Amino acid sequence: MLIVKLNFSQDRRVITTAVPFLMISADARASGLGEQGVATTPDAFSQHWNPSKYVFSDNLSGVGISYTPYLSKLVSDVFLANINYYKVINERSSWSTSFKYFSLGDIDIIQNPQDIPILENPNEFTLDASYSLKLSDYFAMAVTGRFLMSDVKLQSVDSDSDSASSFAVDISGFYQSDEQAFKNFNGILRAGFNLSNLGPRMKYEELGKKNFIPTNLKFGIAFDFILDSSNKFSLNLELNKLLVPSPSIPIYNSNDQIIGYNQADVGFLSGVFKSFGDAPDGFSEELKEITLAFGIEYLYNDSFAIRAGYFNEHENKGARKFLTFGTGFKFNEINLDLSYLLSTSSVISPLENTLRFSFTYNFY
Repeated sequence: MLIVKLNFSQDRRVITTAVPFLMISADARASGLGEQGVATTPDAFSQHWNPSKYVFSDNLSGVGISYTPYLSKLVSDVFLANINYYKVINERSSWSTSFKYFSLGDIDIIQNPQDIPILENPNEFTLDASYSLKLSDYFAMAVTGRFLMSDVKLQSVDSDSDSASSFAVDISGFYQSDEQAFKNFNGILRAGFNLSNLGPRMKYEELGKKNFIPTNLKFGIAFDFILDSSNKFSLNLELNKLLVPSPSIPIYNSNDQIIGYNQADVGFLSGVFKSFGDAPDGFSEELKEITLAFGIEYLYNDSFAIRAGYFNEHENKGARKFLTFGTGFKFNEINLDLSYLLSTSSVISPLENTLRFSFTYNFY
């Protein structure tokens, strides 16, 4: 089973979940902006970040495909693949769907030295669909339904083990103002939120326990500076909090020393409410569980983009800290985006020095 495990101390309490691949940025544009997208301008990959944005799209529909190598310094066959499609129904509504597939690569199982290796390919995936509706000229909301499957068992080792599955819903909202004239530029303000992966825990039979899925609450704000008809840049800020119980129940060894922490064994809805106030060190620790992402994007003539971003997570909550860089090109109906990640933390990201790709075809 793929669950991130770290050595806990009294100060280091990292929240763990099942299917953590859902927290990986699924497209190169968002990845270049510090891994954020809840309040950025709409694109084909808004399904992951905030499907409410689709009704503000300038295109009638689009399909997006992305590929993200994972642990590329160690292996070549672990990756995240993502395909998205959206359709604007009319000026007030749209629908969209996406499929994410996370491969853990090929694993050779050998029980005895003389045996022929048995090949296993554990994997996880999600399939979802959304409906978005404009509630006013400036604000839209969307609801998403999602099916999750985690098939990370090794069948050749335990033929009786089962895949784990669950379902989840997302509720999101997006605001976009009219273009406003200022002294030296025009501007557009955007804001958004997404409550994602709200659903039951997943149970892996071989472990005999249920694991929370990564329920998230994202808030974002952005502002476009439109300098002229050819030059525009945007500033984007996003905050994120996992709505999963903090590891707060001490685990003791035979000498009554704390050697780790467990999460509370509660239902997923109780876990959401507990996540706002269950950290052992109180409100100060709750603040440490909020991640911050900042990104800037420059767009020339709606055909060439340069991006940069920074992501920050507290040292005691995972220590993910990295810079991101990206670029994008548009050729008529086609968009091609690339991004690159550089860790700034002592905890090296699995995506360190990884080049990510996204391809979009737009229908006007």
